[in-house]
Amino acid sequence: MTDQPTSRYSRQERFSPLGQQGQERLGLSKVLICGCGALGSVIAERLARCGVGHIRIVDRDWVELSNLQRQSLFTESDAEHSRPKAVAAAESISAINSEIEVEAIVEDVSFQNMAALADQCDLIIDGTDNFETRFLINDFSIKHQVPWIHGGCLGASGQVLSILPGETACFRCLIPELPPRDASETCDSAGVLGPAVGLVACWQAAEALKVLSGNRNVVCRGLIVIDSWHADCRIVSLPKNASCKTCAEFEFPFLAGDVRTGATLLCGKNAVQLESPGLQSETLERIAEKLAPLGGVIHNAFFVRLKLPDHTLTIFKGGRTVIEGTDSIAQAKSVLARTVGS
Repeated sequence: MTDQPTSRYSRQERFSPLGQQGQERLGLSKVLICGCGALGSVIAERLARCGVGHIRIVDRDWVELSNLQRQSLFTESDAEHSRPKAVAAAESISAINSEIEVEAIVEDVSFQNMAALADQCDLIIDGTDNFETRFLINDFSIKHQVPWIHGGCLGASGQVLSILPGETACFRCLIPELPPRDASETCDSAGVLGPAVGLVACWQAAEALKVLSGNRNVVCRGLIVIDSWHADCRIVSLPKNASCKTCAEFEFPFLAGDVRTGATLLCGKNAVQLESPGLQSETLERIAEKLAPLGGVIHNAFFVRLKLPDHTLTIFKGGRTVIEGTDSIAQAKSVLARTVGS
């Protein structure tokens, strides 16, 4: 690292609370970003430009045209070729900052792989779109004493919560139980503004810089609530819940796999994600061969896609399958059974 004015991080180092020492700590840090859609893509870009040394991006999804309104790092070409978001984001980031390490993992975050994904990470950042994964991250965070930063955005509003295990309230202090699937609006029903996403994601990134640079004393201890449409921002006090199942009683059912929904509604897609045990040991090449007589099949290194008259199935390694064209779990299971037999 150099003191020359042309140094990549010179302007950041001149910010005295961070300084050269803080910048060096950023360069030695390793971050896990769970989800690389609206929030995750902005967070990944910000942290890469700031010089976080190792960024691991995990995402289960692919790029679509409707993503481009709010999801940075992606292009029309990425959407046209249905490129996995983690892969497309990693390539963009590498072009922005070749000095850092970027990992792209095309998987769903689950209780089976959570420990491996977070291995040696100093911080976990929430770029997800569902409560199940957030409860899982929270379980891991509290059990293993790894800080994480939650973010959520809907419409023109959003929220940010930094969780420092043993110091602050955790996510389950905020939301004690897993909400029913139909208990809240989604981006399908309420929409989402790109600038609102940017505000939330950048605030998450700012909180991340505090943690990673050794400035935990200035990490926000409350819930940051932002309304970009009415120009309102406030911090809501969130004390630790003395009876919290996670950070007070140290119960970790999501991490143990005791709470499993078996199906996930994908926000903004009119789609359901299911596991297909019968395909877990099959190669993508073999799956493509089996499905070819049923309709148009697209096959690449990451998935096999089958287009039917009313539905599209995208099958990833390990059998994870996304059924587009329905938000009914029962119907999605029926389509899956008719096509792949499980």
